[in-house]
Amino acid sequence: MAKGITFVVYVLPVALSLIFGTIVISGILQEPDRELNFAQMGSFGNISLDKPLKIIGLQKQYSTSDPVQIQVIIEDISFSCGDLYISIYTLGNSNVITQSGYFEQCFDSENPFLPNNARFSEIVDNPGRYEIVVEFLDKDQENSITTSEEFNVK
Repeated sequence: MAKGITFVVYVLPVALSLIFGTIVISGILQEPDRELNFAQMGSFGNISLDKPLKIIGLQKQYSTSDPVQIQVIIEDISFSCGDLYISIYTLGNSNVITQSGYFEQCFDSENPFLPNNARFSEIVDNPGRYEIVVEFLDKDQENSITTSEEFNVK
């Protein structure tokens, strides 16, 4: 009698959960354009993955003579090497002010900042509101991560 109760209380729910979970996951993976991507899980040192691409050094306001200088840190180890693109757009009508590309960029635990051996530095000489967009494509040009932030020029 005790074995029957133990089976019903402990073993049967676990077995049914595994069977039900397998059926649900296999059904989801049968849908077009669905895949499980476990490669992007992980962390870089003690950095969290809540935002895998961060802009470092951007101020909220610049004058027309101050250069916009930033660096980028990538917190997703699946993007250890690739191409970095930085663009500045006018906010509202999305006119491109400047675009820069840094190819074959790699980071590691000793140098997590990009671009390597270079610095993004552009002067925006017209007052207004702007958006800086940073995109990083992996070395196979198949996956990308993007982030953006806004700033003002007076």
